[in-house]
Amino acid sequence: MTTLSKGANIPLAVSAVRAVLDWSAGAGVPDVDASALLLTRGGRVRSDDDFVFYNQPRHASGAVRHLGKRPGSDSLEVRLGELGADIERVALCASADGGTFGRVPGLRLRLLDPDSGAELARFDIAAATETALIGGELYRRDGGWKFRAVGQGYASGLAGLATDFGISVDEEQPAAGPDSRAGAPPYPARAPEFPAPEPTPAGKEPRPRLTKGEENLPVEMRERLSLRKRQVLVSLGKHGVPELRARVVLVLDASGSMAGLYRRGTVAGVVERMVAVAAQLDDDGEMQAWTFAGNPARLPDLAVGDLPEWLGLHVRVGQMFGFGRRKPPKGLLPGQIDMRTVGIQNEEQKVIAEVRAFVRDHPVPDPTLVLFFSDGGVYRDKEIESELRAAADEPVFWQFVGLGSSRYGVLERFDTLPGRRVDNVGFFAVDDIEQVSDQELYDRVLSEFPSWLRAARQAGIQR
Repeated sequence: MTTLSKGANIPLAVSAVRAVLDWSAGAGVPDVDASALLLTRGGRVRSDDDFVFYNQPRHASGAVRHLGKRPGSDSLEVRLGELGADIERVALCASADGGTFGRVPGLRLRLLDPDSGAELARFDIAAATETALIGGELYRRDGGWKFRAVGQGYASGLAGLATDFGISVDEEQPAAGPDSRAGAPPYPARAPEFPAPEPTPAGKEPRPRLTKGEENLPVEMRERLSLRKRQVLVSLGKHGVPELRARVVLVLDASGSMAGLYRRGTVAGVVERMVAVAAQLDDDGEMQAWTFAGNPARLPDLAVGDLPEWLGLHVRVGQMFGFGRRKPPKGLLPGQIDMRTVGIQNEEQKVIAEVRAFVRDHPVPDPTLVLFFSDGGVYRDKEIESELRAAADEPVFWQFVGLGSSRYGVLERFDTLPGRRVDNVGFFAVDDIEQVSDQELYDRVLSEFPSWLRAARQAGIQR
């Protein structure tokens, strides 16, 4: 049995799995329901029939079944070999009836082999104000299947989660009546009727922010930015904070193992996608940025209008050739870092310390969101833990994103580490970030920041 932290994944060597959602039932504890969404490569259902839940307990293919529940437990079975070739992922979801998941103790998702009953993995889920969440996902990779612990919550409830993936939601709340689970037909033709959210008053609907300099971007890049800002706004709206403001800091791993991701343009793509986060959250739409390997290096601030030039000048990995020997410099342009000084090893704690010092020396009224991208190889666990524990009393949330690879060390365990006033660290990893849609990426990047901010304000860490 493997205990997973948020963002971690494991390969599956079985043809079917049973996903069991457990919690500690009791007086005042909301009831919990398990459900599943069958998703295509585009991250959407093909129709409402791809939603399996208590009122639609069996998918037409027979590949996914809702097995029923008992007090403190609900379960689904997924027969991986029977899923259609166009199904790339199965999202394992949960919803809370009668309260938020913060009132549901002992919430966890377990993955079992239905034939032997052996437990393959378990994931302890932390949640607060959310009323729906994706606990984990089954996804195809290299001809097989893997499982990832997700733990992404939705304050907008099951309606917000379902519509994200293409499920139809009725515009009007159904008339009051008995619990639909008792009176509904066993196999309805479509997904359940969710009550619509309260309409936004006229003129009050949040809109993407116009950022200085974006009018100077190439047309296609400007169009991508405009769409992505709207998607960031959607992600914030799911947590009820569409007007949230924050200083955004970008940190890029430039160690030797990252060379292929730089060469293929993956890192440049990540930077362009994160510019939309800063453009929507940051007052001036700029990001402070660092690169690091053996040593950290502060990069010039990234302004939206400078994006094409900035990518060409500063998204670079250390100069290496042969057996790790450093290449001689070919001549640096103004503002460029001599990457030989950055090195090739992983020393995350050094750049964390430097970003912490910057935040202390340059206080702002808004909280700081650090977007930290790395492909793993973490080995300074003790030093990293020391820095991030000390940072728990600072108005900074650290969102780490793993770019494939493995060995994320202490970063994978921070959600379960005690002794901090607030949980100031988020982590998730993806096998191939270029295959993750913009909306899903923003949902994951921003999934824990709002709940941290509420906790930090209650603790007096952030105004």
